[in-house]
Formats: sequence, structure tokens, C-alpha cells
Amino acid sequence: MSKRLAIVWFRRDLRLHDNEALNDALKHAEEVLPVYIFDPREWRGTLANTGLPKIGPHRAKFILECVQDLRKNLRKRGSDLLIRIGKPEEVLVELTRETRASWVFCNRERTTEELQVQNAVEAGLWTIGREVYYSRGKLLYYTADLPFPITQTPNTFTQFRKETERITKVREPLPTPVKIPVVIDDILDYGELPTLAEFGITLPPEDERRAIEWRGGETAGLDRLAYYLFDSQAVATYKETRNGLIGSDYSTKFSAWLAFGCLSPKRIYWEIKAYEEKNGANDSTYWVIFELLWRDFFRLMGKKHGSAIFHKGGTKNDAPEWRTDPAAFQRWIEGQTGTPFIDANMREIARTGFMSNRGRQNVASYLVKDLKLDWRLGAEYFEHILLDYDVTSNWCNWNYVAGVGSDPRADRYFNILSQAQRYDVDGEYVKRWCPELALLPGEIIQHPDTLSDREQSEYSVRLGVNYPMPLVPSERWKGKQTGGKGKGKKKVYR
Repeated sequence: MSKRLAIVWFRRDLRLHDNEALNDALKHAEEVLPVYIFDPREWRGTLANTGLPKIGPHRAKFILECVQDLRKNLRKRGSDLLIRIGKPEEVLVELTRETRASWVFCNRERTTEELQVQNAVEAGLWTIGREVYYSRGKLLYYTADLPFPITQTPNTFTQFRKETERITKVREPLPTPVKIPVVIDDILDYGELPTLAEFGITLPPEDERRAIEWRGGETAGLDRLAYYLFDSQAVATYKETRNGLIGSDYSTKFSAWLAFGCLSPKRIYWEIKAYEEKNGANDSTYWVIFELLWRDFFRLMGKKHGSAIFHKGGTKNDAPEWRTDPAAFQRWIEGQTGTPFIDANMREIARTGFMSNRGRQNVASYLVKDLKLDWRLGAEYFEHILLDYDVTSNWCNWNYVAGVGSDPRADRYFNILSQAQRYDVDGEYVKRWCPELALLPGEIIQHPDTLSDREQSEYSVRLGVNYPMPLVPSERWKGKQTGGKGKGKKKVYR
């Protein structure tokens, strides 16, 4: 191979539009070899505190679809995607030798495990006289455009927003390449897309109650963006509907495609600006951008504080002592706590890999503030089960709920009963996921532990038989102040 060749290592940037690493490679090289690597340490690994698999079935299926769509889109442009299973630091060094590649390009990751892999790749390539060239691929803002260095990022979102949104320009997204020069090598094996079974993962059954029919990949992500903004114009009422619990359009549902880089935040921003130009701006169109700012803030917190976001004391390095109760934690996971609003949300996430932002805040608060269990157990379960898992968004949100993060209020608390009565007024959501409570009227359904024996018989609910006795009696929340109403609440799971 006499032409100068660049390997592009795709990671959590599974798109062709606004892909800086890909664009950089095309500027430097005559041939480009796109590569995706399934790292067994991630695909077969387990989490430290819970022992759960790192990747659950919903996300695994979504990622395979993302990779498959990336390969299809590359083939449309005259290229292909080389797929391997193995450690990136071994696979990339071997590929570089085999193809005599001049460079490896990738979009940089910043959290602990990803950094360890990056460093190992860099060290391996150094031994054969090659380098990794890093690009940016995650943020709405370029870090070079921010009015402060990363180490001086404000520790509260409000201050971050004040210092950035009026003066920091969002750059235009990079164009999608029309043609990508293919590597001319008849003996190069591009590999096959693995199956879930190869990683010991069972395909999850489809649940017709899911909020949306998730499909991984850039194609589906761009379709969702076009639908939400221009076809349905649901964006026009986002601020009013964002705390919904049922249906596809109460929120953007961009989160999974953002998490795996199928959608660029800059692309979303400029599409919203195009929508506003045509239809006018309002609080709702701004609020979607507001959520993208939250996403940037969390990623910057991860860069600034490093592994602290995963520690018991969080970025504050200070935490209360939580109790240990494996049985209570398991009941939380299974949606068997005896508190209907919690159980409905936990059953939805288990069966679909997704839960509304309102639900996530409540189940997290319940685990930490009511059950008083270690917040890292909840963060790890979300890491395992979430279809739209994003490292910094997940862990920084749990920092926030546990009072060990950047939130200035350490005592933030969600009154589960009042939250349920406010956001599931008639109990429609609870009945959807807890059918054993379907006969209960709306004014009772959120606190079945108050039913008399006669009422239990009347509504076919037998506490301790077909619905569990509560871990936390509903009486605890009566008269307590609720959280989650003011401005600046985290709405990053969209």
C-alpha cells in the first residue's frame, strides 16, 4: 500500500455528519479505513458494586443497530466499516502494521475507563512509530471557544449557563462526506457484525407499552430529529409536555442517539434554529437547547473532576453513610417496592431500557433519600439497563440526587406521593405498568397501602399477595415538601 492511509476509530460517534475525526482523516489521507471494535472488557464485563453486566440487552441491541447503520452509510459512499472483537490497543496496533497506516484518528473520550483504553492505544502505537490524533465529537460548544479553561468550569449549572450561552457561539456542524476513499486491498477482511448471542446476551422481547420504537443508527436519529421538529412540530410545546410519562412525543427522545453519537448536538441546535426561522421561537424551542447545555455541563464536570464522579463522596468528596439492604435494592430493581409510582417506572425501564426524566429523578430520590441505599448501586443499575446510557449524564445526575455533586442544595428531596399525584393525576401511567392495580380509582391508586380489607377485596388488590406491602409507607410523604419544581432542574434524559 503506497498511498497514505488513515484509520478512523469510531467509538461513541457513530455518524458521518459532523464527525471531526472523520473529516480530519479525509484532509490528511488518500485512503481512509473506518474501524469499529467491540471491546470484550465492556461487552462481557461486570460492574464493581452490583456485579451486573456493563451492557444490558436493550442497549446492546441498539448499539448493534448503530454499527450496522454506520456500515450501510459508509458503503453508500464507496467505503466500508471494518469490524473486530478485541482490545482496541491490540487490534489497532495490528491493523496499523497490516495496512501500514500513517495515522489513527478518533474522537476523544474523557472518563476513566475510556481514558485507560486511549492511553493503552497511544502507548501501543508509539512502539511502532505511529500516533493517535484526537478530535472533538461530543459537545455543543468547542472547549476552545469557552470563556474559561476546563479546570475553571463553574461548579453549578446556572453559573455555567450565564457565562456561556450569550457569548459562546455554536459552530456550524461539519458536512457529511459525499465520498470516502476506500482502502484498495483485496485481502483485507472487514469482518461480520457480531450477534448478541456471541456476548452471552439474550435479545430482549418487544413490549408494546414502550414510549417509542427505538432503532439504532444515524439514519433513525436524523429521522427522529426531522419528525420531532418539522413533521409533528412537537418541539413547539416541549416545555409544557417534557414531564410527561406516556407516549412518543412528550419529549424529544433524542437521548439514545446523542449517547452513541448518531446525532450531533450541533446538528440539533442548528436544526432548531432553522425551525425557529420558519415557525418562530418560543420557550419550548429554547428549552431543548437548554437541555443540550446541561449535557455539555455534565461532560465538562467529568473532564474537570475526573474519576471523582464515580466515588462515594462524588465531586464534593463528602457523603453520608448509607445502609446495606440487598433485598430492598432488588425490590427496587424489580418494581416491587409497594409504591406504585416507583414500581411503574422501574418496570418500564426494565422492560424497555427507557424511563422519563421525571421518573428517573423520582426513583433515584426514592433509593437514596427514602431507602437510604448507596447511590452508586442505582447509578450502576442505570448503567446496565439504560438504552440511552451516557457516562457523565448518568453519574453526574446521581451525584446530584445523592447530594454529593455540584448542586448547591445538598438536601434536595422528591416527595414521591405528591410527585405521583401531580404527574400521574388519574393513575394512567401506574395502571399501564402495574396492571394488578388497574381497578383502583385515581384518588387511591398512588397509595394502596391505605386500603382497608374491604376495599382490597372490592378492587381485587391483596397487599402482600398480588401487590407487595410497601418498603416505605405512603404516610411518610404526607406533609413533606417536594422537590423538582424550580428552574434549572436536570432534564438531560430526553
